[in-house]
Amino acid sequence: MDSFWRLSLYSKNYTKVLILLCTLSLLSACALKRESPSQEQLIRKSYISQLNNQERDYFLYLPKGYFSEPDKKWPVMMFLHGNGERGNGKDELDFVLKHGPVYQAWIQKQDLPFIIISPQLHMFDFDQRGIGYIDNRKYSDIPQRQTQGTPPSVESRPQNPIIRTPSLQDMSEISPLLPLGWDKVELDLINILSEVSTNYNVNKNKTYLTGLSYGGFGTWFMASQYPNKFAAIAPVVGWGHPDLMQAIAAEQLPIWQFAGGHDNAVEIQYFYAGIEKLRELGHNEVRFTVHEDMGHDAWKRVYASSDFYEWLLSHSLK
Repeated sequence: MDSFWRLSLYSKNYTKVLILLCTLSLLSACALKRESPSQEQLIRKSYISQLNNQERDYFLYLPKGYFSEPDKKWPVMMFLHGNGERGNGKDELDFVLKHGPVYQAWIQKQDLPFIIISPQLHMFDFDQRGIGYIDNRKYSDIPQRQTQGTPPSVESRPQNPIIRTPSLQDMSEISPLLPLGWDKVELDLINILSEVSTNYNVNKNKTYLTGLSYGGFGTWFMASQYPNKFAAIAPVVGWGHPDLMQAIAAEQLPIWQFAGGHDNAVEIQYFYAGIEKLRELGHNEVRFTVHEDMGHDAWKRVYASSDFYEWLLSHSLK
């Protein structure tokens, strides 16, 4: 009889221990699930272009942890691509994944704590001008996100040292804008920013603007029109015309300008006049970095650098 009671007591205690262990395991699993950040997402958002009243899409990148931290307000970065990534905003939108912050965040899986907006500039008639890098582009060249790992990162090639061309100071005969550029969709860009700010967890004091080449010129233009909307801007291999600098200087908008010393597409001689104009106007928050060993694709080095994103995040609207 004593053996029976001892066995019964042992069984009861064993059951309690099992229940306790299962409960602890379940609690640990729930805690781990809560602590694991949500995965980054890349989604398409539709809008109606004010230019032609047609529907187009843009990419919206939501960073790791966006859904698991519902109370957090996230910095926002708008990226304006270069001339070669134009398109119809639908089946051609993927071409904007070839370069820039979304490429780094989505394709290369660089952990960037930004909501990133990446629209596509209208083609206009650039596909009828015999431009090789537009006519010869292929869908197969668009980088794809891999389930495991990342594709090899294609870096720009350093060039041999050259003697710098003297800076061009008189820009009075040079247009401040490129033909059929981002200025043509100014209202679309502002509307997209407004839509994202309204519908997502956005830190409006940390809204940034950057772009490469054609998008660098677009960055200067948008900053000149809305200097109090952005906490900082970073035009990459696209110079700013002195005529655009008055409003930017008045707002003391932080700027980090990048150029390539070997750039044959956007030559270094055109960059200095705008920078000097800002200084003449008393602008104290200007950084100008020339990658002397790089050509036009210096943007590859710029956007791969963690220093670039840390600099953006160090600025907030005053």
